[in-house]
Amino acid sequence: MSDGIFGIENTWLDAAIRVQLIVGLMTVVVMGLIYLERKILARFQQRLGPTRTGPAGLLQSVADALKLVGKEDLRPRNADPWTFELAPYLVFVPVFLGFVVVPFVAGWEVRVVELGLIYFVAVSSLSIIGWIMAGWGSDNRYAMIGGMRAAAQAISYELPLVLALISVAMVADSYNLSEIVQGQAGTPNIVWQPLVVVVFIIAGLAELNRTPFDIPVGESEVVGGPFVEYSGIRWSFFFLAEYAALFIMSLIFAAVFLGGWAWPLGEEWGRGWQLVLVTVKAGAFMFLVFWVRASVPRLRIDQLMAFSWKILLPLMLAQVLINGAVLVYGGSLWILTIAGLVGIAVLVKLVGHAVSQPRPKVVAAAPAEGEAAS
Repeated sequence: MSDGIFGIENTWLDAAIRVQLIVGLMTVVVMGLIYLERKILARFQQRLGPTRTGPAGLLQSVADALKLVGKEDLRPRNADPWTFELAPYLVFVPVFLGFVVVPFVAGWEVRVVELGLIYFVAVSSLSIIGWIMAGWGSDNRYAMIGGMRAAAQAISYELPLVLALISVAMVADSYNLSEIVQGQAGTPNIVWQPLVVVVFIIAGLAELNRTPFDIPVGESEVVGGPFVEYSGIRWSFFFLAEYAALFIMSLIFAAVFLGGWAWPLGEEWGRGWQLVLVTVKAGAFMFLVFWVRASVPRLRIDQLMAFSWKILLPLMLAQVLINGAVLVYGGSLWILTIAGLVGIAVLVKLVGHAVSQPRPKVVAAAPAEGEAAS
């Protein structure tokens, strides 16, 4: 257990202060991320983005939040009241719990958990219950299809994500995020595990339901997915959870693969430099997510499922086996780097082959005898 941020010895009071700080930080960061995504996507699409509300459009997210709070909270006549109303909280709360183990800078986290990586995976996977409840409780076929898609996608890509984190934990010999960060003071894990980094980014996009893995909320297919019947403040919970999860995933990526606050010179130059390091590294991941959204089209559901089970999962199983062999028999870590680069080459080759394959032609069924005669 970490020491109190303000020297407070009372455990409950210290925890309450930490939670309030996280709530405030999360709200401000989410509003900032929404604004930044709009501006970045506008640049990619040769537009201006928000410009009217506040200086350079900075208050656009505030205006949107006030609009959502003021909108009428509607519920379909035949919706299950308990399931429908509790679903947004079961999506939001697990995401919020992920902040508990995130190391911002040295000594700045809600709690130091020895099994921090396992905790992160466990709580992040709980939000899928809320998605299914939202689809089921809305009494809407599109919402139900979106909920089932979200469940299938989350289960499929949770496995490569877990294996990616296990691969890092094997090299770091710890599940404690703070210890993993400290172990990268000399060399970040991205050097030793390049394939794991790529798979983590792909699986992370799928877990966040971001493009090109946004089939649960695809407007052209399921008109908004599980929360198509939600409005006002309840709809905003889903939106808030999405961007909060993006923020947490960015911090986890920075901590696990890029050395977090420790590399380079984070332990020597103090917390000011550590905060700069974490901000830049997490910001790079967020920018990559926005870039992918502007550049890559949505996958079909059969492509999405096959990509995880037929490509990512076998590659990550092979990576875990190679990590185990190198660590048990005392091989050089450069073997892991070479194996990872080979794995990336295989991944690119398989994806290129799948993209270049022509779509199978659909042959119309021959009419029955009775229909042909008529």
